[in-house]
Amino acid sequence: MEDACAEAGFDAAGAEPLRIAENEIWRLPNQGVIVRIARPGQWEAAVREVRVARWLAENEVPAVRALPVDQPVKPQDRPVTFWEELPPYENGTVLDVVNLLKRLHPLPVPKFTLGRLDPFVRIAERIDAATTLSDDDRAWLHRRRAELSERWNQRPAGLPECVVHGDAWVGNVAGTDAGPRLMDFERVSVGPPEWDLVSTAVKMTTTGAVSAAEYAEFCSLYGADVTQWEGYELLAGARELRMATYAAQHAATRPEWRAEAQYRVNCLRGRATPRPWRWKGIM
Repeated sequence: MEDACAEAGFDAAGAEPLRIAENEIWRLPNQGVIVRIARPGQWEAAVREVRVARWLAENEVPAVRALPVDQPVKPQDRPVTFWEELPPYENGTVLDVVNLLKRLHPLPVPKFTLGRLDPFVRIAERIDAATTLSDDDRAWLHRRRAELSERWNQRPAGLPECVVHGDAWVGNVAGTDAGPRLMDFERVSVGPPEWDLVSTAVKMTTTGAVSAAEYAEFCSLYGADVTQWEGYELLAGARELRMATYAAQHAATRPEWRAEAQYRVNCLRGRATPRPWRWKGIM
């Protein structure tokens, strides 16, 4: 981080860690700067995130803005990007999510390359890293990934494809006094809009974090209910797998996540009560 800040012209003194997970998020106090450090090998993804942020700004979509510096930079093979610091905020709401998706999905696909949506990116690596799980559980998760991936390639037709956020949930929306802002452009790509809609749907059907009334309003505002689409079970399964393997990967280094990670796998394997499973949030 210090090398990256020096290259971009920022002062790293007193930098504060905000989140250390798959990516590292740091705050530079008194500068209004957020530093995002990606994993090695993610240079192209970091370049795309900055381009997406600037494209969203051009199209007046409320979103966090990439700072006007020459970026990304790449010290020690870690792509680093620099973002405006938002004022104090809480996670957005379900309605914030749908209103931002209504701004995003109608936009024409940009001229720069976004790539195709891959719901299974990094899942195999997450499973391999989930060392707190048994060999049998990891083997089952690999089989489940392969099954869903094969079905994804033959998924039923749905709404017209468009630019999708790729991880559209309340945790990627900042609820500020000036209104909601979209964040985290790592998975922005071209694909079926149903993938963005399913993130909220599974919060009702799988985790129970969204009420039926909230979900009904979400569907009314968007104009579609993805749970009624014949491909819903496939997309919900992929979303559940991502959520379970994310917890399982990080449980290997965070003991406080282990019980929740194992519970999520137990749910997927039919060892728990029927949905909704009331999965706990993890940070």
